Amino acid sequence: MTQPTLLAALALFVMVEACQPPATDTVSQEGEGETAASAQAPRRVYYRTSEIDGMEIFYREAGSRENPTILLLHGFPTSSHMFRDLMPALADTYHLIAPDYPGYGYSSMPSVDEFDYTFDRLAEIVEAFTEGLSLDSYSIYLQDYGAPVGFRLAAKHPERVQALIIQNGNAYDEGLREFWEPLKAYWADRTPENAEPLLGFLTLETTKWQYLHGIRDSSKISPDTWHHVQPLLDRPGNNEIQLALFYSYGSNPPLYPEWQEYFRTYQPPTLIVWGQNDYIFPAEGAHPYQRDLTNLELHLLDTGHFALEEMGSEIAQYIRSFLDRNVKGRP
Repeated sequence: MTQPTLLAALALFVMVEACQPPATDTVSQEGEGETAASAQAPRRVYYRTSEIDGMEIFYREAGSRENPTILLLHGFPTSSHMFRDLMPALADTYHLIAPDYPGYGYSSMPSVDEFDYTFDRLAEIVEAFTEGLSLDSYSIYLQDYGAPVGFRLAAKHPERVQALIIQNGNAYDEGLREFWEPLKAYWADRTPENAEPLLGFLTLETTKWQYLHGIRDSSKISPDTWHHVQPLLDRPGNNEIQLALFYSYGSNPPLYPEWQEYFRTYQPPTLIVWGQNDYIFPAEGAHPYQRDLTNLELHLLDTGHFALEEMGSEIAQYIRSFLDRNVKGRP
């Protein structure tokens, strides 16, 4: 390159550099990006553990504790994993917390000789969990096993419950139909012969069926769901845990009148978002709540047992609208 050409190139470089924004502008833009990221921070889900009675209870948490709390209680055979999408969807204005029961998810799994796997005991663990985290008021999301756990908690501490969100969780005899016949036989006679058919509930085929039965579009259901659940069910000793809880479920129907009296006496604002195609908890179990609750909003959804998997966005919208009207601004 000749000297005149080199000088011209250098002059052009200086001109281009002079036209660039100053370095402080770049820093400012990065700062704006950080501010935007900070605005999204409440939507992040955190993964923590709490020690209760010598066990590690795993839980997910999202949102500011300055906001109203929603306690998310999972069903069988899943864990707090079922709330993985719902939590960030609501965490901008609500505080969400979802524990795994002992024997589920990432919580400790003591053997049946070390821990009494009953619904009474699960409720005691959840009660201790909430008290350990100083949660003195909350709405409860109850699904499947979460219903008998949550209703025990609500009936014991009605002053703590701001609202109920019921998704395929039973408190009335009308909801116990054909699916429950082998379980009722086990409740009546706890023998190996009556336990044998129940072991079929713990297979990959049945776990997958729970996620796919009654849905409209299987392409919306991630296989990560059953592939998360099944390895946990397959752990040595877990069959005994699940059989113990299958048997303990028989302690729940005798408590239905007590829970119904709680509804009538305390009238918690209640949102029902129910997968109406659920074979385990059919829609017949959703309607009776209307007998005892006056501030009730009922939505029957065209999906199955794990309604959040197919209609999570719609459920999040229903929850936000309902709690904004019934919980926000309350002491």
